[in-house]
Amino acid sequence: MRRLRYGEAIREAFMYLLDHDPKVFVIGQGLWSPWYVGSSMTDLDKLYGPERIMDSPVSELACTGAAVGAALCGYRPIVVHPRMDFLLYAMDSIVNQAAKWAHMLGGQAHPAVTVRSIINRGGEQGAQHSQALHAWFAHVPGLRVVMPATPEDARDLLIAAVWCDDPVLYVDDRWLYELEEDVGDVTVRSLAEESPKVRRHGTDVTLVGAGYSTRLCMEAAKQLTLDGIEAEVVDLRVLNPLSIEVPAESVARTGRLCVVDGGWRTCGLAGEVMASVLERTGPRVMRAAPKRVTLPDAPAPTSRVLEEAYYPNVDTVVRAVKELF
Repeated sequence: MRRLRYGEAIREAFMYLLDHDPKVFVIGQGLWSPWYVGSSMTDLDKLYGPERIMDSPVSELACTGAAVGAALCGYRPIVVHPRMDFLLYAMDSIVNQAAKWAHMLGGQAHPAVTVRSIINRGGEQGAQHSQALHAWFAHVPGLRVVMPATPEDARDLLIAAVWCDDPVLYVDDRWLYELEEDVGDVTVRSLAEESPKVRRHGTDVTLVGAGYSTRLCMEAAKQLTLDGIEAEVVDLRVLNPLSIEVPAESVARTGRLCVVDGGWRTCGLAGEVMASVLERTGPRVMRAAPKRVTLPDAPAPTSRVLEEAYYPNVDTVVRAVKELF
């Protein structure tokens, strides 16, 4: 075991893939810049050269479309979009093309493209630079969506995504980049075998999150122990296909559910998890009506004072959980 930051873990995944598979290359904006995508790709251009680390022009549609085409020709490209907001320019390539080819051609074509899309919020960046749109993409059949919450998952889920024959949207969050934890050696697994994990065991309430929201759940669970509430934390990890067995089993034990999500409330991930859990367990196991903690249904503000009110934090989650008792 060794200590590794979330951003460093992403860089290790890139190096592992580039070292072990000549069909892997990376394309996207800012890959040669001193910023190096939040230091998650530092010096990869120098180590692997411009043939494998391609800094693209500012056209999300062009570089994503090129990557989908390369995937159909047998490569395993990774497209990097430093902000999820501007991934919307590439919606046709992802939703109408990559997600549909295997279905339309009876499984004879598999565009094994991985789209890395980064949630980059806060810092007074405003409504067009702060969006978490993971629920949009999780709605699309044929497109796998992963959202790692730990350094180890940031590394291993990226490797699994690139070696998956299906198109994958890999969503990481800048608010996690400095998170540091002990990690083991690389474990190569099939993405199809990945499912939610219980990150913390508890008996009184189930907290469910993905990505940064999982971290909020973990911190809230620690704080809740001061009030004698033992929370179980479930990390979804994979949003599409969404496996509900683990969170449902947890709720069947605890009888209470609070889902935390960094997206908007209406038609969001939190509502889907709540509905799916209740469909599986039935309402009789519930000791209280489930709660969800999400963004309000409004675009992100620019003012720092308003940002503090807009984004859920640990105290927001703690207050929501206490309302279940």
